[in-house]
Amino acid sequence: MKSDHKETVDLTQTFDVLVIGGGNAALCAAMTAREAGASVLVLESAPRHFRGGNSRHTRNLRYLHESGNDFLTGPYPEDEFWDDLLRVTGGQTDEPLARLTIRESNDVGKWMEEHGCHFQPPLRGTLHLGRTNAHFLGGGKALMNAYYVTAHRLGVEVLYDAEVHDLKMNDGEFSSAGFRSNGDSRTVRAKTVVVASGGFQANLSWLKEYWGEAVDNFIIRGSPYDKGQVLRVLLDRGVKPVGDPRQCHAIALDARAPKFDAGIVSRLDSVSFGIMVNKHANRFYDEGEDFWPKRYAIWGRLVAHQPDQIAYSIIDSKSIDLFMPSVFPPIEADSIKDLAVKLELDPSALEETVTRFNQSIGPGTFDYSILDDCETVGLEIPKSHWARPLDTPPIYGYPLRPGITFTYYGVTVNERARVIMENNQPSPNIFAAGEIMSGNILGKGYLAGFGMTIGTVWGRIAGKEAAGYACGAA
Repeated sequence: MKSDHKETVDLTQTFDVLVIGGGNAALCAAMTAREAGASVLVLESAPRHFRGGNSRHTRNLRYLHESGNDFLTGPYPEDEFWDDLLRVTGGQTDEPLARLTIRESNDVGKWMEEHGCHFQPPLRGTLHLGRTNAHFLGGGKALMNAYYVTAHRLGVEVLYDAEVHDLKMNDGEFSSAGFRSNGDSRTVRAKTVVVASGGFQANLSWLKEYWGEAVDNFIIRGSPYDKGQVLRVLLDRGVKPVGDPRQCHAIALDARAPKFDAGIVSRLDSVSFGIMVNKHANRFYDEGEDFWPKRYAIWGRLVAHQPDQIAYSIIDSKSIDLFMPSVFPPIEADSIKDLAVKLELDPSALEETVTRFNQSIGPGTFDYSILDDCETVGLEIPKSHWARPLDTPPIYGYPLRPGITFTYYGVTVNERARVIMENNQPSPNIFAAGEIMSGNILGKGYLAGFGMTIGTVWGRIAGKEAAGYACGAA
């Protein structure tokens, strides 16, 4: 594919800033660097019509703000943001970098609007995020298209189908990148590089190093172009790694989704309204532990540890209209027994599990807008909130698989987005933003919209710092 901006890009020149990647973090870095006066080239490994990485599958962003506006129902202060992050990560986060992320996100929505983003109020099924998260009109694809238009207007150069496979480095200092484009090997020189090329979730052989054959039953929710090639090169060149290679953004995804690029439309948000069972029709975790935006990203790993990496969300007609549906319709039946047959589960086992669950529910008032008092009593695996009997047909079921969005294992950075070498010294001119450095902040767990926060904040930091170094301001 040709450049979005010109018939060709002059690769004989030395750019001020080379950005590797084409998603949110990359474009935020590119636009920021260009606005600071730097010449910028973006190398996006995907074809033009698949540009945007995982960002094109997103729909909202979480950011710090002191008051509501047309798209946010109220304030989201720093202490609450930090507490939310601390709870989902269990404290596995670099606090200075995490707090910097939160503080630098302050009113970032204004910057986004100035660069082409349009927001909308939250939709049905996403109201829990109405105060904390701003939703993109048209979703992540529209956001990325708007950013590319703005980058073009600013004079950022872009090459698509440009897969970087090598970085020339000397004592931690970058000089050039080798990439493949339309079957040809090419080289580009730059004074600085911003690496924003995502994780390695689409590299199944790399995932198998940590998960084994279970990966065959994983669905890759994110971009098929995120294979971790640049990450591998950086680690081989002596950049200090960060994070647990088994940790990732992993959600419960409709098992009927395609292997790659499944996207947000295949996500299942039904879990907290019913029960989750494995292939033996046994429950295995508290479905009502906390609000869904703070817990949905644990379910991919939970399902990954079940036999054959498969599970089933069971709800009844009382709940079918309470959540954002998957692109795939639910499997419907008039009874638990009939549903079990359709799901190929043991009917007696599922009936026993549902009966035991129904009988354990104490009195309470159902209210999904709060941590209500509808809970089970006496079950080994409780349901802490929103527990209601599954007794009103039709009964519905969804099959679920682990859906991997992005991996957390990446490169260590400092507060200026410079990558840190194995000798604990920062590289003078290699910067990182987005998923490739998210492990500094996300040791485990996830908050809805926080990946876009990391990409936006660190993309802007990396773009500013890279331009400053390249243009002599460092």
